[in-house]
Amino acid sequence: MRTERRREVSVCAGAAALAVGGYGLAAALSGRWPAGAGEVAVPYHAHLWDLLHGRTTGDLLFNWNSGYGVPFLADFFAYLMNPFSWLTVLLPRDQGRLAVLLVALATIGLATALMAHLLGRLHPGPRRLRALAAVGYGLCAWVLDVGGAAPMWLWGLVSLPLLGLVGDWCLHERRWVAGSLCVALAWAGNLYTAALATLAAGLLFAVRLFATPRPFRHRARATGRAVTATTVGVLLASPVLFVAVRAARGAQPESPVLPLGPAGLGGHLARLLPTVQGGRPLPDVAIGVLGLLLVCGLPFNRRVRVRERAVWCTALVLVVLGFLWTPTVVVWHGLAIPAGGPYRVAFALSGLLVLAGWVSLAHRPDLLTLLGGAAVVAVVAGLAAGRQSVPASTWVVLGVGAVVLPAALAVLDRRHTDRRATTAATWVLGAAVLGNAVWSGYAAFASAPADTVSPAAVRAGYAAVQAGADWPAGRSDPGPHAFTANDPLLLDGQGGGYASGSLPTVAALLLHGLGAGWTAGGRQIAVVTDPVGRALFAVRAHLDDGPPPDGFTPARAAAPPLVTVLPPGARTDTSSVWSRQESLLGSQVYDTPLPVPAGGPAPTLHGTSGWSVPGGGEGTVFSATCTPGGTAYFHGVWYRGTVSGLGTSYRSDGEQPTTAVAVHRLGTVPADGVVRVTLRSDAVSQVPARPIGCLRAGALEAAVTRLTATGATRVEAGGHSLGATLPAGSAGTALVSVPATEGWSCSVDGGAAAAPGSVLGMLAVPLGAGASHLACAFRPPGLTDGLTVSSATAAVPVLVAVFARLSRRPTRAPRRDRRRRPSPPPGHRPRHGARRRPRDRSRHRPRRCPR
Repeated sequence: MRTERRREVSVCAGAAALAVGGYGLAAALSGRWPAGAGEVAVPYHAHLWDLLHGRTTGDLLFNWNSGYGVPFLADFFAYLMNPFSWLTVLLPRDQGRLAVLLVALATIGLATALMAHLLGRLHPGPRRLRALAAVGYGLCAWVLDVGGAAPMWLWGLVSLPLLGLVGDWCLHERRWVAGSLCVALAWAGNLYTAALATLAAGLLFAVRLFATPRPFRHRARATGRAVTATTVGVLLASPVLFVAVRAARGAQPESPVLPLGPAGLGGHLARLLPTVQGGRPLPDVAIGVLGLLLVCGLPFNRRVRVRERAVWCTALVLVVLGFLWTPTVVVWHGLAIPAGGPYRVAFALSGLLVLAGWVSLAHRPDLLTLLGGAAVVAVVAGLAAGRQSVPASTWVVLGVGAVVLPAALAVLDRRHTDRRATTAATWVLGAAVLGNAVWSGYAAFASAPADTVSPAAVRAGYAAVQAGADWPAGRSDPGPHAFTANDPLLLDGQGGGYASGSLPTVAALLLHGLGAGWTAGGRQIAVVTDPVGRALFAVRAHLDDGPPPDGFTPARAAAPPLVTVLPPGARTDTSSVWSRQESLLGSQVYDTPLPVPAGGPAPTLHGTSGWSVPGGGEGTVFSATCTPGGTAYFHGVWYRGTVSGLGTSYRSDGEQPTTAVAVHRLGTVPADGVVRVTLRSDAVSQVPARPIGCLRAGALEAAVTRLTATGATRVEAGGHSLGATLPAGSAGTALVSVPATEGWSCSVDGGAAAAPGSVLGMLAVPLGAGASHLACAFRPPGLTDGLTVSSATAAVPVLVAVFARLSRRPTRAPRRDRRRRPSPPPGHRPRHGARRRPRDRSRHRPRRCPR
């Protein structure tokens, strides 16, 4: 038994080593890895490093760094629950990309090892070949093109074989408790990919259940164990499930995605070939030439039972068809096509292809199988030929594989009793599989765009942000430099930029309404860049617009504290971005004239909805009158074209509803007070009714002085709490410069805590007749319910484990029923191996009565 376990461990370790080595070698040769690692993974892991070292402002429940204060637990579950993410703590903070690479390598190794073990449970076969087959899964095209840059999605690569092993235990009616814990681990690691892996593992369980003749009672018992283990495992992960669901319910919705259009049979078949990438977004399911040859040869393998072949082929056809039809693609992706890529679940199909290919390989494919598989591969290659996404390297890999792989497999079949021949053929197969993986990885990494972010620039920006830190008296904002979509996490500042699938709608709309830009339909919010917006969020230091030769310099500005007081009876106006800023500021600081067309193609005014600006020509000219000496700003929101005025010209790339453009500074209002703006639109475009706002000289400084005098005299911030000391007898509404997300509770002067209100999306607490202290705390919605359900469910596996333990204890017979055997005579030695003499039963036969 120990020897068998050692062999199994060596097989799994060998498979993991091959996958990790192939991925690392491809990354080393290309000097890159999949695009996108620096956008999300690196900033989040930098924030995790700060949390683990106690060097940031928030905690696991709340994020003071991004979005000017947003919930964080749902994002932690979504982006950082891969257990290997904790490897980040072992490296310096500025080695974020290396940390992400190590997380990816460790996850790929574990997934490949689990797949190697699952293949052995699926069908016995040569151990070395099992390791090679598993490498096709660990380095499938999805990993090379998508998963390697996203450690949170990469955990799904682990979940699929892990849940497949749970199904195996259920088929053999054992390890129910361990199975439920594995389900909980998969779902806690990443909820999104775990749900998809569960569908694929359920399909694998059904295939195994019906591919082999089994009694109905056994199928019913196995199905019951699988359903109950999955249910209990999911409920054990209730904190993740409840928090994620509540966060998704209040998150900014994804931008609408058009249904998947027809890509043609050749386009989909091309994704089965190695080194194919680019072009239209299609499922990356390639598992290497060896895996493709085996899967295509499965229908011709006469050594596999007809019933098993039929079940496997039917299942694969159904899954493939499910990737071609929009409604089924939506089901595969959790009832919503993700905006970032419509085939994030491609690893599930790759896993099923590897499993089906192993069924054929474990039965020693004969010559007919190899010829049939090669013919199908040739048909696939012929249909995919001519596609721009199929490079020349694909034909090189296919050509070499078409010669080497069938020859090696034929040797394994015909001379399987010759140890030297099988060893040589196995080494040839290993070299072919590893070479295929490294070449595919190199092609994928080399085609990724080069990293334009300099580590030295990031270190300089981080140092500048820390130099301007004044938390919690005020914020130090990294500004709109866009190293990544999450600069405040990367540089450990307190800014507005944030990219997250759980970004609260109230936070996105608050910043959007105050003039911040957004992309991805509001799931990536930018920072406010105008001085009034910065004052509203207590930004006392921010980085300049560009790094000077010697590094960044923090620009400082006066700003009120995080908690200010609006006087009683203050009114709110939402007619324009300028009026919304003034409502929160409590002072009128802008001139907001209605512009007048002054040249070029005439625009059309649609009341308060805004202007329609025609495209083409010399451009439409707007004229407005403001107080001389002020500063003019333009807010086009969804405008697409060129904006010119007061010596400034810039490109506005707005597109409703996906991309909104932030407020932009034009220049100083001239002595005559006339501001002329020229709009050269690409096509008919929209601008607000009052797109021009002129900040009067000295008005903002006076407003900041007033808010500082009436606002908090002292602010204290914890990981997910905030306290403020106000001037005695403060009346009106305490305005906390934090989005009014669900989960906050506040108390005034030690009173009962209650949910606060909102002013235009900003946290607001009524002070009543007068107050001197404010205390607020945040708790993620759904966390209490999730912990309650998880705690109650935990009793189930405990009771099952105790009951199973007691049922396995041997029972001792009562003392009165025991019979004492006579002791042997002195000197008696039993003879080892001696046969026991048969009893002479003739003396016990009944006498026959005489006739």
